[in-house]
Amino acid sequence: MSVPENALTNHEVTVCLSGGAVLGPFNATWSRDEGGDVRELVREYDGFLQGEKQHRFKFHLHDTYTNTVHTLILNFDRVTGICDHVRLKSPPNG
Repeated sequence: MSVPENALTNHEVTVCLSGGAVLGPFNATWSRDEGGDVRELVREYDGFLQGEKQHRFKFHLHDTYTNTVHTLILNFDRVTGICDHVRLKSPPNG
């Protein structure tokens, strides 16, 4: 199934912290035209795990279901994992 680049994707993001604490899950929606840092959070953390320095600490996750924004301020030194569960919307004709 091919999803257009501007299609909305509905994410459920959970952040695991050292010591066993969990933040989330947070609903977040992303598209090229609508805001939200859900993809940037995952990309930034992936780079951190590959040895890059953390550049961003604040991420805004836009939840269009409840019309809210979750702001996460994270130090990746204390993050043990991020789960990004994505629910793809079906195309209108299929």
